[in-house]
Amino acid sequence: MYMQSIKVLRESCGLEFPRIDAKLQFIDMTEEHEQEEQQNGILNRSIMMDPLFRGILDDDDHFPNVLDINTLAASNVEQGVQNHGKRKINYRHTTEQIQQLEAFFREFPHLDDKQRKELGQKLGLDPMQVKFWFQNKRTQMMNQLEREENQRLREENDLLLSDNLKLKEALNSACCPNCGGPPSLGEISIDEQQLLAENSRLRKQIERITAMVAKRTGVQLIPFQELNLPATVAGVHPRPGSTSNNKNVPEFGKLAAAALAELAMAELLALAQLGEPMWVRGPDGLTEDLNQAEYVRAFANGLGPKSVNLATEATRATAIVAMPVEALVGMLMDVEKWIAFFSGIVTGAATVEVYATGAAAGSYDGALQLMTAELQVPSPLVPAREGLFLRHCKQPEGARWAVVDVSFEVRHDTMAKFRRRPSGCIIQETPDGRSKVVWVEHVEADHGDVHALYKAIVNSGLAFGAKRWLARMERQCERLSSVTNSTAHIGNVEMTHNILNLSERMAMSFCSGVSGSLIHQWAQVTGAATNDVRIRSRKNNGDPGRPAGTVLSASTSIWLPISPKRVFDFLRSVPSRSQWDILLHGAMVYEAAAAILSSLEEDNCVSILAVGLPGEGNTTMILQETRSDSTCKYIIYSPVEAAMVNAVLGGEDSNSVALLPSGFAILPDEISGRGGSLLTVALQIFIDSSPGSEIISGSIDVVNSLLSCTCDRIRAIMPSSNVQ
Repeated sequence: MYMQSIKVLRESCGLEFPRIDAKLQFIDMTEEHEQEEQQNGILNRSIMMDPLFRGILDDDDHFPNVLDINTLAASNVEQGVQNHGKRKINYRHTTEQIQQLEAFFREFPHLDDKQRKELGQKLGLDPMQVKFWFQNKRTQMMNQLEREENQRLREENDLLLSDNLKLKEALNSACCPNCGGPPSLGEISIDEQQLLAENSRLRKQIERITAMVAKRTGVQLIPFQELNLPATVAGVHPRPGSTSNNKNVPEFGKLAAAALAELAMAELLALAQLGEPMWVRGPDGLTEDLNQAEYVRAFANGLGPKSVNLATEATRATAIVAMPVEALVGMLMDVEKWIAFFSGIVTGAATVEVYATGAAAGSYDGALQLMTAELQVPSPLVPAREGLFLRHCKQPEGARWAVVDVSFEVRHDTMAKFRRRPSGCIIQETPDGRSKVVWVEHVEADHGDVHALYKAIVNSGLAFGAKRWLARMERQCERLSSVTNSTAHIGNVEMTHNILNLSERMAMSFCSGVSGSLIHQWAQVTGAATNDVRIRSRKNNGDPGRPAGTVLSASTSIWLPISPKRVFDFLRSVPSRSQWDILLHGAMVYEAAAAILSSLEEDNCVSILAVGLPGEGNTTMILQETRSDSTCKYIIYSPVEAAMVNAVLGGEDSNSVALLPSGFAILPDEISGRGGSLLTVALQIFIDSSPGSEIISGSIDVVNSLLSCTCDRIRAIMPSSNVQ
């Protein structure tokens, strides 16, 4: 039977077995001879077969494996011998042959016919012997790699099993974060347990801040336990028998948002009422800067530690605005109105989710919503800020309202570039029907990408600070009041409103182009920007308020040693326009209608200018708006066909008018110590009517040249000394 097994193995595997004893020969026997041999020499054959099978069995795996590569069959030694009783002789390689084969294998693991022949001649081996040695060597190495991989996987599996045991032990020893008892793991998920623990921590912080506010201001805030929130927020464990599946996950997100909003509201109310040493009067005497050391001491466990990678901006300002409290609250809680109201700061925003609409119909008291917004400074050298935050509105008492924003982070995000700590406003009704607004702006932001020109005003908090928000609010309230009460109209009140709406959309489009707003689908043109110039493109295929096709926007910012007021007066002056407006080609410009005042000051107005001489039947007009406050000044304009202006005045929808706004934004350079102005120049140029067309380098060169020439003309015309 041994011989039959060997024959089958040899035929199936094509193996030649090594010679066991030089004096022994194996003879193919007939069935009769095999039976006789079994009777007379079973013991001898067993002894001979044992070393043979040890050579073809792998000691570890106990299955037929490859032969030892150092024992090969010399298959062609006696090819001419055809005697039935003869067997081919096997030879063992010498040590020198094995060393040279090993060395050659390290360089060339796969040989071609020529290499096998040359190596065989060199070592005195047949090419087939060389071939079999290399085949067996490769197989041996592959098996070795498999064994090493198996060992590595076993070790990884052991580690995973160890971690699994540790997790099971942790679950077995877990306790409820609220009551201290064993958790009902079958009824509440791990995520929900973490949220409960987070809510418990926030509850304790609210209680601490409530006590601090009551001690310092005498105002008793609503305790957390008295809030009209579900029991789970207060730390009550789900009752036995209740289920907690994925359908409840949004509910827990809502509860976490409610807890975070209440904490932020308590902090805002405290910061709005506290004086020195929490707040220090700023250099301008109007704004106040937050004392960071005092804040850390008073709010040690507020919304987590400050990020070491982000700079802190924290300011407070107060103003009286000409708008009732209810109207201001409604504007802040309506995202579309909020965007339009702060169009120079907010380039885009959206409501992600509404958690609560208010305690009563028509009231925003208790309203809570999740929002996303993009904020900007009118310069391409200051990156826009994007954030996800909660907005919570509350009426703490009588005629006083509070609206707070806070970044929605249940867990601190160390990679965030912008984080909004409790910020917002407290609005108090005044006896004359106006509103007193206290604005607190407290953020953490990455200043790494801010250009050196704007480092000072961004670091000081003036670029995104409370003073700028309030200045914009004051002007917008004056705008609404003046339009209602002013006698300066174009035609009638309805026509005036139509022109103002068109101008407001023009201003929003201008600001989005300056910042390169992703919300407004502006994309950076690859390879077109320099250190100080940004060129972006936008492709429109269907929006009637934009030209159909491709538009390029080029913008840059420069410093001028002249006061913002002088720069503003020069650029908005109609007689001076031909000195810097290259696209006019020297043509005359005049006012086609009386300007519409958009505030109590004449610096804020909307004008319709005509290009050419009066009475020539001008077909091109320029819609221009000038805005001015203590933090920023704008001159924004766009060419408009005369027929479209007449259509808007006639009551047509102003949203169908295609605009290409260009203009200027002027910020005071007060903080750096050198004075002067930071002037941003921005142009939008229509280059192709096909939205799918590629932007050619020639178009980029033209836009870049127009921008450079405009800046050069302004530098040359404006006096370069005697800052006033």
